[in-house]
Amino acid sequence: MTEPNGKPAVWQGGTVWLTGLPSAGKTTIAKGLAERLRAEGHRVQVLDGDEVRAALSKDLGFSKEDRDTNVRRIGYVARLLASHGVTVLVPVIAPYATSREAVRDQHAAQGVPYLEVHVATPVEICADRDVKSLYAKQAAGEISGLTGTDDPYEVPVAPQLRLHTQDQTVEESVQQVYAVLTERGLS
Repeated sequence: MTEPNGKPAVWQGGTVWLTGLPSAGKTTIAKGLAERLRAEGHRVQVLDGDEVRAALSKDLGFSKEDRDTNVRRIGYVARLLASHGVTVLVPVIAPYATSREAVRDQHAAQGVPYLEVHVATPVEICADRDVKSLYAKQAAGEISGLTGTDDPYEVPVAPQLRLHTQDQTVEESVQQVYAVLTERGLS
């Protein structure tokens, strides 16, 4: 994103959508990036998928339709905040390509910057991390419909950034996202 004079445009808020499997590192990266951006004086909001679901989508289950509705709700809130100059970091599973595309299209229709980041951690690594014990519960038969095991995750085809967290530190992942934001005019 550049101005007519060739200089980078100033980032005026936008959405950074971090998608990936459970325990991929989405929220950890979002929190690290939020800390860095706030230290530089940016207005930042993290819309954690679990927290937003509890507040705005507790009426929904985990069917494909309900997951789609949840993602679209989160996308709406993100776009609204971003349109007011906030950098919105959205760590959510968002398993389906169509709902991610709908969110991207909402942003584009309003001229709001949007960056899709695929946190591409292999399911085996996620299961080892298992920060919420979801993989253990699924293996024990206590839950079903876990994204990436017995429910699908549609891998993004062309995200603006793909992070392989099994090969780098959290700080390196944060730096990669920060670098893309800088290219897009983050001052």
